[in-house]
Amino acid sequence: MIWYLVRHAKAGSRGKWKGHDVDRPLTASGWAQAEALAERLQKVDPPRLLSSPYVRCMQTLEPLAERVGLPVEPEWLLAEGEPFDGVVSILEGLPDGTVLCSHGDVIPDTIEALIRRGMKVDGLLDWRKGSVWVIERDGAGQWRAHAEPPPA
Repeated sequence: MIWYLVRHAKAGSRGKWKGHDVDRPLTASGWAQAEALAERLQKVDPPRLLSSPYVRCMQTLEPLAERVGLPVEPEWLLAEGEPFDGVVSILEGLPDGTVLCSHGDVIPDTIEALIRRGMKVDGLLDWRKGSVWVIERDGAGQWRAHAEPPPA
């Protein structure tokens, strides 16, 4: 099994945003990142797209959703401030190739929790906006992951 855990693309400044943080959108460069991510991830032909309901996460997967003809499904377990155990629990029930989008607090917590459970990580840890964690679990239950850098 393999899953793709995406850190949302670049969004507007939290400090300058006047509305509720859940509604903070992507910037122009964030939309460019989202398009580049769609170009990369459409090749895996994902069966499902799950995202934190925050606008910036949903928008990050919108270009991919258009390319593969799937809806972006909101999932509160991926929302900012949620504990890692929710993400770990849903991973195991998702089909091979699923793409998920979350935040800069949830993703490191999830990866570190999986490392504590024995997951091997190839390469450096990368939490930057637009980065993609490729998480694999083999038939013997062994976990392995690597981070792909964000689009330029």
